[in-house]
Formats: sequence, structure tokens, C-alpha cells
Amino acid sequence: MGHAGRGGHPGAHGGDRTGRPLSTSTARFVALRRAIVDDDSLGAARRAQTLSELADGWLARLFADVPETARRGFALVAVGGYGRQELLPGSDLDVLLLAGRGDPAVVADAIFYPVWDAGLALDHSVRTPGEALSVAATDLKAALGLIDARHVAGDPALTDALRSGVRDAWRKQAPSRLPELAAMCRERAASVGELAHLLEPDLVQAHGGLRDTLALRAVTASWIADRPRTAEVDLARQWLLTVRDALHRTTGRRQDLLLFENQDDVAALLGLPDADALLRRVAEAGRSIAYVSDVTWRDVERTLSGRRRRGLRRQQPVRRPLADGVDEYDGEVVLARSADPPRDPVLPLRAAAAAAQAGLVPGPQTLARLVAECPPLPEPWPAPALDALVSLLGAGPGIVPVWDALEAAGLVVRWFPEWERIRYRATRTPVHRHTVDRHLVETALVASRLTRRVSRPDLLLLAALVHDLGKGVRGDHSVEGEPIAVAVGRRLGLPDDDAVTLGRLVRHHLLLPETATRRDPDDPATLATVVEAVGTREFLELLACLTEADATAAGPVAWTPLRSRLVGDLVERTRAVLAGAAPHEPGRLTDDLTTLVKEALADSGLAVRVTPPDADTAGLATVTVAAGRGPRVLGVVAGVLALHRLDVRSARAYTEGDAVVLVWRVVARGGGGPDGVRLREDIARALGGSLDLGERLAARAAEWRGRVIPHARPRVELLRDVSADATVLEVRAHDQPGLLHRLATALNAGVVIRSAVVGTLGSEAIDVFYLVDGDGSALDPAAEQAAVAAAWGALE
Repeated sequence: MGHAGRGGHPGAHGGDRTGRPLSTSTARFVALRRAIVDDDSLGAARRAQTLSELADGWLARLFADVPETARRGFALVAVGGYGRQELLPGSDLDVLLLAGRGDPAVVADAIFYPVWDAGLALDHSVRTPGEALSVAATDLKAALGLIDARHVAGDPALTDALRSGVRDAWRKQAPSRLPELAAMCRERAASVGELAHLLEPDLVQAHGGLRDTLALRAVTASWIADRPRTAEVDLARQWLLTVRDALHRTTGRRQDLLLFENQDDVAALLGLPDADALLRRVAEAGRSIAYVSDVTWRDVERTLSGRRRRGLRRQQPVRRPLADGVDEYDGEVVLARSADPPRDPVLPLRAAAAAAQAGLVPGPQTLARLVAECPPLPEPWPAPALDALVSLLGAGPGIVPVWDALEAAGLVVRWFPEWERIRYRATRTPVHRHTVDRHLVETALVASRLTRRVSRPDLLLLAALVHDLGKGVRGDHSVEGEPIAVAVGRRLGLPDDDAVTLGRLVRHHLLLPETATRRDPDDPATLATVVEAVGTREFLELLACLTEADATAAGPVAWTPLRSRLVGDLVERTRAVLAGAAPHEPGRLTDDLTTLVKEALADSGLAVRVTPPDADTAGLATVTVAAGRGPRVLGVVAGVLALHRLDVRSARAYTEGDAVVLVWRVVARGGGGPDGVRLREDIARALGGSLDLGERLAARAAEWRGRVIPHARPRVELLRDVSADATVLEVRAHDQPGLLHRLATALNAGVVIRSAVVGTLGSEAIDVFYLVDGDGSALDPAAEQAAVAAAWGALE
């Protein structure tokens, strides 16, 4: 015995896969199940219960149809979600066939094959009660599933014995099993992230998701600790089940990841105005579950530690002072006996800072006292309050759990009313992985590692915390965020000059990355804009560190080695000018590139050089192409690179006399590196007209189409006041094979592309073209609109 399986049979994932006609009983079950799934009048909880009861009745009839002599001594048990009567439209049917005696094959075939015939995913096992208990004793996931075991059919004594045996063993083994479960929860949280702050959350696996509620049930069943806020967690759990039910119904399959492309449909099915409203409610539920989970696990650890101490006859825990009015006791931050909350408005901040610096978290009772008894902070804040806030922000990793606890207690919004507008707010860009509020905390965490690189670490940390508060209001968040930051700075007690500097940091926090990656570095206006905006070396240092912290916290797509190097180069050039050096003269080509141009002009007008990845190229291969000047070169080379499955991460295009030089940073989609010989052959053929790029790229685009779903409309925009002698056109769209080829070809049909700055940010293509007319001047209004129309035509 001891057989277990998940799916496995050809009929495990939907539809009648066995090729046999459905029995009358199975056909009726399938029809009733479909009607229940499609019934919009049923709520998620009622649908789950109804589906579970329908499955119970059907499986019980299948069991009863087995000859009595063959089924005697067997029991059919529902486990996992089915055992909890939480059978959702896409859920597996989790069943255990308990075999007291006899051959289980007849019973198993009579039950499992109809389930497969019905097209349901089946997670099944066949074991004796002893085998089931042995598996539960060594397999944590199996033990968790069996805690919710529920009798469906057969001998109820077998099920009762199993349930009591599993629960007794779980309580006895709790001192060893609970730390194992806690470690599993921590590993899952680290790999998946937090439900409350993910833009595409996993409703089950993320920290604060449904899996954590099952862990809380297991803790309660161990009798080691009780979970606080039981009613709040139950409501949050029910909401997540409701969202999961809607996700299964809208996608027509089991899916637990709430992807961008599904969010609007799920929101509509649940009667919510939009995807943002859906994500906010999901986040609120996830935050409630995560907070209770964190508190519960700390209680478990303290309880188990106390037992170990008593077993070793060690002394009881003692109080250890952390700050004025704040102690550490038994691994938790508590108020000192000398604390006087009604007379100390700074005490909550002081306790939070002390906790974060010590790697601890204030307990729920401590936070409740701070909220209830401490008066509000006066405005402007007294100096000790500002010092405590800066200490909290500079605590490093300790800030995240402490900030979450402060948020749950309502203290963050009390200090920063502006925070309410960005709590759980989604940022629908390809670079951000967190909601706005969590991104700000993560930015402060990264900034705490950079404070020794600036003369004013306090301003760096405060800017990290407030730089995106403008996303809570309409308009450009950098522009709108500046007055918000100034007002916050003044409330915190900063001198007026510092508050203004804080606002300027917010206003310009995107200046460096946008200029470095989306502007022509050889255009004199590029560097002049940065120098004018930063003004001083001290401000430049602050802005550079804020840029790094912001991008690093956003995610790996936002702060790649290449982007880091481009921003670093811009900072160094700006620092040199601020120190008195002459501005960089736009020398178009280095000596090395000049040599390549001469080689190209001497060799049929084309030269291609491939440089393997190294540290200087941020791990990307470099393809440099020099060719005789012509309107088709940029589009042709872009098309050939796409044809060779080379993903462009950045590109620069220059014209110099009779030549055009293109420098591409690429990565091969299939691994390896670019083949310079084949690239040159295909570029030459395409320029000569013997290689039909349009047809070949259309076939490549057909492979791509349908695999990736763009979630935002493209944008074509003329950027004013960027260049004095060129028209600058920016195109932002979902990246796809041949996109740059189509854009360059369309634009070159009417104007000259003097230079281009091409970048890819995650799945987002950001291409900036410096356009001039035949005389080398900026375009007139009619030509500008024609260029915009050409770009839109290429996108469509």
C-alpha cells in the first residue's frame, strides 16, 4: 500500500480524458458542478460548501456502489481544502482512501477513475491508518493536510482513529514541528514576498496569504499559542477565498497568481470599481493575516523558549533597557516601568527606533498602550522626535517589521496623514515589484546602507521615505510631491532650508536615471540641464544616493549594472563641471570608433565589431556597426539583431560626416554571444535588398504574439526643451521582436534620425529619437506631427 499521487492520470486536468463515455452518475455530477460554478447568485463561501457537499454525495454513491464485501474495512476521507469544505472551481479533489484490511484496488478504481472521467484534478493516496500516521510524523505538509481530515464514506471509526491520532501526535510533537513550520513559512515569505505589497500577488503562497492562515490553524491545534484577532483573520481569509474563487471563474482554471491581465475581470465580477480597488482590499486582508501571523510566531517562540529554560533550570528572562522608557523583555520591546506615556508624545517613535535598532518588534499590548495613552506630537516636532525617526529609518533591515507593526497600530498615519493616500497603492510599471507604501520603506532600507556617502544622511533617509508621496494625488508625482515633501519637512521640525532641499530631492529624484538612459549624452543641453538642476556637489551626492536607493528598492529591472554605470558616468561628468571643469564638448566618436568608420568606408561601406561581455559592458555583449550614411541603416541593423534573437538593452546611434555609427548592448536570448560574421553578412544583404526583413520579422512576431499580453497602451510623445537643435520623440511600448526596426524604418521615411537612445526596462521599450530635417535643423510643426503619426503607425 502507501500509494499516493497528484493528477497523474490523463484525465487529471479537465475534460473527459479517458475516452470512455461518462456514467449517468458522473454525467449528472459534471452538469451540477458546472451549474454551481456558473451560478452568480452564490457567494464564494456558499459555492465552496455546495461544491464540497456535491462531491461528498457523489463520492459516497460511488463508494456505496462497490460490493459490500470489497468495501468493508475501508474509509474515504477528504483532506486539505476539500477536508475544510473549501472546494473552489479550480481546486484539486484531495482524498485519502484508508484501508483497514483487504485489497484496495477495487475500491480505488471505482472511485478514482470516475473522478478522472469527470475531468477533475485528483490528489489521492491509499494508506493504512498506521501508514498515514507514519507519513504525518515525518512529512510536515502531509500532517497539515490531515489535521483537516473529514469523513466522506465508509467506516467512520477508521476516520475517527486517524483524526485523533494525527491531532494527538501533532500536539505531542509541537515543540519540534512548530519551529519546522515557522522555518517553512519564513522561506516561503522570502521567496514569494508579501501579499499586502505585491503588484501581482500570489493569494496562497505570499506572506499574509491563505497558506499562512492554515499555519495559524496548525498553531492553534498544537495548543502552544492562540492566534489574536481571530474574527479579523477569519474575515480576511474569507475575502481571499472570495477573490481566489473569482480568479478561478474568470480564468477557467486553477490559478492563484493575481496577474495584471486578470485583475480588471476579477474586480468586475466582485462588483469593485477597478483593479486598484481590488488590490487594496487584497492588501488589507494580507496585512491583517501577516501581522497576526508574525505576532503568533513570536508568541510560539517565547513559549517554546520558556519551556526550554525551565527544562534547563535557567533563570527567568530579565528586562534590558533599550532607550528612555523602553525595555527589552523576553525577545519583545515593552514599556519600562518608569515610562509615562500620557506625558511623553515622543515615546512611540523612541520605542520604534529602539526596536528597529535592536532587531526586535514592539508587542501588540505595547503598541495598544502607545496608541491609547500617548498624546499626539506637537507641530513642528521636537528635536528628539525627529532624531528618533531618523534613527528608525537608518536601522537597516529592522525597519520593515517595525514599520509594519506601526502601520497595523495606526501610528504611521497619525504621524504622516499623507501616507493614507499611498497605502497599498499599486504602481503599474514594469519595474516596480511593491506597492507605493512598501516601496518607500524599502527605499529607506537601501538608503540606510548609503548614508556614509553623503554629508547629510538625515536628508537622504527622509527623502527616501517621502519621495513618492506625490503618487497619492493627480499629476506628475515628482512635481506634486515637492510641496508635500516641503510641508512634511517643516512639520518634522527641519529648518526651512532643509525642508526646501527635501522638496527638491523629491522633485528631481528621477532626473539622473531618465537623463542617463533617455537623453543623448553628446547633446550639450543634456549635461546643462542636470548641472542647473542640482546646483551643488552636496545636492548631487544626495540625489545620486537617492536614485540608487529608489531604483534598487524598485527591483532588479530598475537598477541593472548597465543603468548603474550610465548614471554613474553622468554623475561624474556633472561633478566635474560643478568643480569648475569645462563642460564636455560633444566629440562624436572616440579614436577607436573613428578607426572603425575608416574601415567601413574602405570595405564596401560596412564594418561590424562584436565585443564579448565583460565588467565594462555590465555583462552585455557589444555590437558596433559602422556604415555609409543612409536613412535605412538604423532600422536595418535593428531588424537583423531581432532576427538573430538578440535582445537590445541599450543603443546609441550617431552620425559623423559620411558615416553612421551604431553601438548596441545586447544579450542573446538563447545564450552564447552574437556571431559577428553572420551579423555582417545579414546586414549587408538587408542593406542590399536581398534579405526581406519585413517578412522574416513578421514571422518572428507571430511566434511572440499571444505569449505576452501588454497591460498598458503605448505612448508617443514629443519632448520639449530637451534639445536646442533637434526634435526629440520618445516612444514607450511593450517590447517585442522587430519593434525598433519598424519605428526606425517608419521615421526615416520622412526625417533624419540624427541620434537615438534606445533602452529596455523589463518588458518596456523606451526609445528616444533625435530628429532633424534634411538641413540638420529641428523639425517644423507639420513634420513633427508627421513623425508622431509615423511612430503610431509602426506601433499599430
